[in-house]
Amino acid sequence: MSKPIVAIVGRPNVGKSTFFNKIIGRRVSIVEDTPGVTRDRIIAEAEWSSKHFLMIDTGGIEPDSEEVIPAQMREQALIAMDMADVILFMVDGKEGLTNADREVASMLRRKGKDVILIANKIDNIGVPDDFYDLYELGLGDPYAVSSVNMTGLGEVLDAILEKIPWAIYDKDDDEDNVKIAIIGKPNVGKSSIVNAIVGENRVIVSNIAGTTRDSIDTPFEKDGTKYTLIDTAGIRRRSKVNEDVEKFSVIRAIAAIERCDVALLVIDGTEGVTEQDKKIAGMAHEAGKGIITVVNKWDIVPKETNTMKKMAEEISGQLSFMNYAPVLFTSAIKGQRLSQVIDTAKAVSENRAMRVSTGQLNTLIQDAMMMNNPPSDKGKRLKIYYVTQIGVKPPLFSFQVNDRELMHFSYSRYLENKIRDAYGFAGTSIKFVFREKGEDEYL
Repeated sequence: MSKPIVAIVGRPNVGKSTFFNKIIGRRVSIVEDTPGVTRDRIIAEAEWSSKHFLMIDTGGIEPDSEEVIPAQMREQALIAMDMADVILFMVDGKEGLTNADREVASMLRRKGKDVILIANKIDNIGVPDDFYDLYELGLGDPYAVSSVNMTGLGEVLDAILEKIPWAIYDKDDDEDNVKIAIIGKPNVGKSSIVNAIVGENRVIVSNIAGTTRDSIDTPFEKDGTKYTLIDTAGIRRRSKVNEDVEKFSVIRAIAAIERCDVALLVIDGTEGVTEQDKKIAGMAHEAGKGIITVVNKWDIVPKETNTMKKMAEEISGQLSFMNYAPVLFTSAIKGQRLSQVIDTAKAVSENRAMRVSTGQLNTLIQDAMMMNNPPSDKGKRLKIYYVTQIGVKPPLFSFQVNDRELMHFSYSRYLENKIRDAYGFAGTSIKFVFREKGEDEYL
């Protein structure tokens, strides 16, 4: 299920990044008391009152600047406004309104989006005399906050939840529609794969890296099952991202991963696994999505004995954190094995929704513990009292234990392998949560 998007906008140095970092709970954006430090948008998941949404931190908007970087930052922020369900417009409550604030407010009124007006840097009790000047912007009641002191943030978060159209996001996904995101670095053949699968040129294809700027949805049907292919812009290393539009396409690609069931990680068969491939794979893995590694351009890879087997082993070693992902070798140009890709994506989607009965699980785990004793520390041995599956997409298992600190990573991996050996779960990550007696059930 996709998540709503909340964008923070405003002129430079009003405290957007500090606010962003406080909300998401960790320091992601660079914070420095210099206008224009945040040049790229940062995106992260936020949670409030058990509701989840994506928050985008944008660079400062300087409406009148003709310099290249401020102009690009302004364009990026405008794109963020277009993507967002809710826009947080932040001004400096200590400095008061500026002409730049008024021009940004004018942009926002033209967008017609839900806007929450925030006066930041109000660090003392009460509000300054010019606080009520903010009403002239025509954006509703302003919220007085201090990002540094973390005051007033709860009221803003409550307002965000009130404005998000949850009816759209809370509804159940169409279970019969398998959403497949095509991800990978630029120029590995993602758009060509989409075109070959659907049998018509619905997506522009070019050998110039970065042709696909947006995430493009292409619905189709195969053997009675409905699919949606989400073609995304190639994700580059940050040091090689120069164009402002291309920078923002990375955010769109990450958003596409968020709303897919299965991600096809497309790798250039002539290059093998690169560092950037690992980073992109990590995004899908951390998001708990189904993953298939697709080695494209296999038709032009020089072949020797066991070339495919050796490549599969190399990929398994390079992407060891997701060795559950099937590896398929394709040629979009020749149309090789693309039908197999779709059939595998359907199977992976079904595996993400698989449930295992509690009785079977506990029998399996008890047998596993008899075969390999749980770890111990200072004479105290790990005990697993009870296991149950509490979620799907991805499969989530809750273990009740005597002491979670005794659950070593290696033993957790051993238990995961036992579950996979018994039930498969090919193509999907498996998540474990360990809780001790008396703790609330994981939600």
